[in-house]
Amino acid sequence: MSDGASDTAAHDGLAVTRDGPVATVWLDRPAKRNAVTRAMWAALPGLLDELATASEVRVVVVRGADGTFSAGADVSEVGQVVDQLTAGDDGHSYADLNKAAEDALVAFPKPTVAVVQGACVGGGCSIAVDCDLRIADTTARFGITPARLGLVYPPGALERVTHLIGPAAAKWLLYTGELVDAAWALRTGLVDAVHPPGELEAAVAHLCASLAERSLLTQQATKEMIAAVLHDGAVGADLARRWAKEAQASSEATEGVAAFLERRPPRFRWPDAT
Repeated sequence: MSDGASDTAAHDGLAVTRDGPVATVWLDRPAKRNAVTRAMWAALPGLLDELATASEVRVVVVRGADGTFSAGADVSEVGQVVDQLTAGDDGHSYADLNKAAEDALVAFPKPTVAVVQGACVGGGCSIAVDCDLRIADTTARFGITPARLGLVYPPGALERVTHLIGPAAAKWLLYTGELVDAAWALRTGLVDAVHPPGELEAAVAHLCASLAERSLLTQQATKEMIAAVLHDGAVGADLARRWAKEAQASSEATEGVAAFLERRPPRFRWPDAT
């Protein structure tokens, strides 16, 4: 993990660090190449709830410790991965926990950025796809590998990767189960930017600083409306009216216009603080 970050907390193979308005969620099992466990899936929704309600957090980064994003599901739990529908001692199946974690990341109300180095495979690749944006270095390798185990990929995850990269590229990943490099990922839209390893941290810092300075109201409205377009083909009238009312009731536009006229950076703080 980054030595310069502050406020470290651990959650069952996950760790959280804070650096100003940017919180980083680390997949933190470097001895296992950050393989995702059942406990990590179970812990992720609660962790995201904490970050969603932390007003000082404006951006969440998701990345893997020690230069690897994630090698996928923990092989010691492969029986649970294969037998996804059987409930465990907690009453939840592996599939239930996986879906709840990914849904929580997709629905997170602030910008999310996956920073990918090294292997980004299986469940790890799904986590990256669940984020709003993906930035990688040239060491990144991506793969979605259920065809290697005879599994059916979860419908929600399949929908998201298909929306992101299109049906042909999604079929390539899912049919072959092969790993692809960062250049392939950039060409198909699986990632948004690729940098040499020595330039990645500066690029991530610049992107996150830009996101943190922008209007969170605009970002959240955009996120919901794009989700509506992908799901329904259009932004519904009710959703449009709700966000129009939110914008009217907020001080965001007033501050944005004032900052523009005064030639200074805006100081957005939505939801409005008292």
